[in-house]
Amino acid sequence: MIDVTIANFETEVIEASHSVPVLLDFWAPWCGPCKSLGPVLEKVEAEYAGRFKLVKVNSDDEQQLAGAFGIRSIPTCVLMIGGQPVDGFMGAQPEGQIKAFLDKHLPSADELQAEADAHEAQQQVESGDAHSARDRLADALAQNPGNDDLRHDYVKLLIGSGELAEAAAALAPALGQIPQQLRFEALAQWLNALEFLRHDPRGQWHLEQFDQLIVANKRDFDARFAKSRLLIGLGQWTEAMEELLEIIMRDKKWADEAPRKTYVALLELLSPAKPKADPAAAAGKSAGGIEIAAQAAPRQDPQAELVARYRRKLSMALN
Repeated sequence: MIDVTIANFETEVIEASHSVPVLLDFWAPWCGPCKSLGPVLEKVEAEYAGRFKLVKVNSDDEQQLAGAFGIRSIPTCVLMIGGQPVDGFMGAQPEGQIKAFLDKHLPSADELQAEADAHEAQQQVESGDAHSARDRLADALAQNPGNDDLRHDYVKLLIGSGELAEAAAALAPALGQIPQQLRFEALAQWLNALEFLRHDPRGQWHLEQFDQLIVANKRDFDARFAKSRLLIGLGQWTEAMEELLEIIMRDKKWADEAPRKTYVALLELLSPAKPKADPAAAAGKSAGGIEIAAQAAPRQDPQAELVARYRRKLSMALN
């Protein structure tokens, strides 16, 4: 538990909430219910052992902060995740209700460990130690085979490392899920393209060989689709999507819509990771009915803009 003022709010709340959820407790010394709620919050923080951070804001001394969050009565608690308020509650709540509130938003201990493993693996990849990253993810997945995030990161790393048979085996359980998650279908499409390059003779062609066939017959969809797979293998994913669009515009149903499915897979693979924010904040009110004044303006990064542009292209081709 830490006391927060306007001076340290940016560091202790906004920045900190990008690493761990932060629960703001707006209180005042004269408030009776605040005095009963405070010890309960501190007890829960200790029991949750780092799953969230508790900070206290004296509403009398920090009226600017209280006003920014639209605080109308105290005690009021607001949960911050990723720099934004996502939910809250008013009044002195019993311990069980506080834990139920937190459990709606906080990752479990297993999820935290999986996230830590994935983060460490990513750092190992960036440092050039993909082998250690693979082993870390493999061990983590063996301990928690039901964690889809771990499985996704592990399969993605295997595919990127060219370990296609291992990737196919690790991906198989996810492909058996009903409904099937798009991110795993996307990995399957990427894997299929790379297996085509490895096992089909055309996987060794030069791009010019495909272009000659396409110039001779613009409806040579086999050549266009094979070319798109070669482009995927070369890491030229936007060029692959352009080739797939040419097929889709001419024959939407060709090969059981394989071009569209591959295109959608590439969009998924190119999409930036979604921020872990709660949808309750979208309407400006929390699930508990608290009006939240502090809202961050959405940002559009270049990668998201690229994906949006190619989504529009697909939409136009399908209409």
